[in-house]
Amino acid sequence: MATIVVGDVHGCLRELEQVLARAAFDAGRDRAIFVGDLVNGGPDSLGVMRFVRGLGDAAEVVLGNHDLHMLAVGLGGRDAREKDTFGDVLSAPDAGELLDWLRHRPMIVRHGDNLVVHAGLWPQWTATQAEAVAREVEAALRGEDFRQVFEAMYGNAPRQWRDDLEVEARLRVAINIMTRMRVLEADGSLEFDYKSTYESIEAPRHAWFDAEPARWAIDGPEPGGVRVICGHWSALGYMKTTRLLALDTGCVWGRALSAVRLDDGHLFQVMRGGLDL
Repeated sequence: MATIVVGDVHGCLRELEQVLARAAFDAGRDRAIFVGDLVNGGPDSLGVMRFVRGLGDAAEVVLGNHDLHMLAVGLGGRDAREKDTFGDVLSAPDAGELLDWLRHRPMIVRHGDNLVVHAGLWPQWTATQAEAVAREVEAALRGEDFRQVFEAMYGNAPRQWRDDLEVEARLRVAINIMTRMRVLEADGSLEFDYKSTYESIEAPRHAWFDAEPARWAIDGPEPGGVRVICGHWSALGYMKTTRLLALDTGCVWGRALSAVRLDDGHLFQVMRGGLDL
């Protein structure tokens, strides 16, 4: 059995099917883990949702910011944005089933000494604490009052995690960390405007995964902490270090959809439109 982790799909169904075929993925034998943002931006969010849900137990999906936004529009009464392209999901005859399935996806998935999350982990969280915070958000999303999560999650404040935050602020900052984070300010607070490349970050700002100490990397249940596998930051692109595997290579922007077989680290990529790399 192989485990294949897939970068941000964003409604690019053809490329998803091709990259899984290139990885020789077999739903009867293998496991696929998606780093979030299945929908929005690309041409076929509905097709991606049906395809991934149809994989059943062979697929695990962590929630991304675009997935949560679609849930907020579809279930929470939030207005869609002009640029949103998930209307096909919301108008589909099976929309209710698809949205309910998505609402029950996790925020973090563990695979051995890897934690899969859409954007990243707060530097002061241990791996154990990160998983505990993820379970809090998941419980709120799966509870009877799930619409309150969608009412609470929009906004940029607070910009730092504290254990003593009230429920609404706690949910908002946790979701922002796990689904929107790229760069931190010098004081460690979240910075939401930066979307450019890793090389262009100007000090004292820094990438979230460069913050020191990163407790999740050194103080986890596994010896030496965990590695984070994430997407979200398309301008960062593919990056592989001892503590990070970043997989958003900008398929929706005309670049590649990436997948990595965790068993041996082999990288598979398909360019938007199916062109070979």
